[in-house]
Amino acid sequence: MSFFTRLLALLVLAGAAHGAEPIKIGHYGSLTGRDAAFGVATRKGVLLAVEELNAKGGVLGRPLEYLVEDIQSKPGESATAVKKLIARDKVVAVIGANASANSLEAGPVCQNAKIPMMAISSTNPRVTEIGDYIFRICFIDPFQGAVLAKFAHDSLHAKRVALLTAVNSPYSVGLSHVLREDFTARGGKIVAEQKYSEGDKDFRAQLTALRSAKPDVIAATGFYTEAALICLQARSLGLDIPIIGGDGWEAPQLVELGGKAVEGTYFSTYFSPENNAPEVQSFVQRYQARWNGETPEAVSALGYDAMYLIAAAIRQAGTTESAKLRAAIAATKDFPGVTGRTTIDEKRNSSKAAVMLKVSGGKTVFFESVTP
Repeated sequence: MSFFTRLLALLVLAGAAHGAEPIKIGHYGSLTGRDAAFGVATRKGVLLAVEELNAKGGVLGRPLEYLVEDIQSKPGESATAVKKLIARDKVVAVIGANASANSLEAGPVCQNAKIPMMAISSTNPRVTEIGDYIFRICFIDPFQGAVLAKFAHDSLHAKRVALLTAVNSPYSVGLSHVLREDFTARGGKIVAEQKYSEGDKDFRAQLTALRSAKPDVIAATGFYTEAALICLQARSLGLDIPIIGGDGWEAPQLVELGGKAVEGTYFSTYFSPENNAPEVQSFVQRYQARWNGETPEAVSALGYDAMYLIAAAIRQAGTTESAKLRAAIAATKDFPGVTGRTTIDEKRNSSKAAVMLKVSGGKTVFFESVTP
C-alpha cells in the first residue's frame, strides 16, 4: 500500500505510552490524478494540525491517528473510500472532500453511519443538505457567487459579464447560477454563457462566441486545470479583459500551466498568507518549517482549521460518541482559526469573509477582502 493512498500518522506520546486508545480521524481526498493539487495541499494542513495536537498530548489524553484514502480524482471512489474508513478503520470523524461532487458521493455514507463529516472546500449548498452529520469548514456557493458578482461590479466596474461554466461540475454550475442572479440584481448584464465539460482541452469555440458578445469580464467558474487553458486560449484570441474565478482556481498549477496568460486574473478564496494577523503569520511560519518552505494554500489552512475544530468539539463533548460529537460540532461559535472565526450555522455551513487574490508577477497576491 503506497504512501499516498494510505497515510498513517500515529505519533508516540505519553498517553500512548500508557496504552491510551488512539482517536481515529479519517480523510478522503485526491492525492493523485487531475485534482491532486487540492488533496495534497489539504493533507499537509491536516497533518500539521495532527502533529501539533499530538505534541501537546493529544485530545482527551489520547493520541490522534490520521488515516487517509486516495480517491485518485475519480468519480465513484469517494463513497468507497469513506466506507473503508468507517467500516474497517472505525474512524470517529471524516475530513473531506475538496470538490463538491466528491462530498455529494461520500456524504450519504457518513450520514447513514452517523459519523460526522467536515467538507473542506465543497461549496455546493446541497452538500450539507444531505443530513445533520454533514458539515463544512468553507463558505458556500451562494456566498462566493455573490462575492464574485460584487467584485466584478464594484471593483472591476464591469457592466457586462460573460460566463464559462463546466456543466458536469456541481461546483461550477452552482457558482455560475448565483453569480448570474446577483450580478443582474446589481444592475449588470450577463451578455453570454458558454459551457464545457471537465477534462476538455479546447475552448476556442466558446471563447470566440463570448468575444462577440463584448463582455467587460469573463467569469470561468470551473477548476484550475481548465482555467489555465481558458486563459491561454483567451489571450491568443485577443481577449485581454479580466478573467475571474472561484476558489477552484487556487493551485500552483494555475500559474505553472497558464504562465503569462493568467497575469491579471482574479479569484476568490478563504485565506491569504499575506494576512498580517499574528495567528496567520504564525501558522505560515510553522507550515513552511514543516513543508520545506512551501507557502500554505487556502485548502491547507482549511484542512488545518477543520482538524482543530474537530479536536475542540471532541474536547467539548468529552467523548468521541457520534451523537455527542455531532452536537458539539453543530454548536461551534466563533472558533478562532487561521481562516478567520468560524461559526457553524443552523444549516451546518461555515460563515466567514472571502478574499480576492490577483495573479501578479507569476504569483498570487492579496487584492482585497469582500463581504457581499
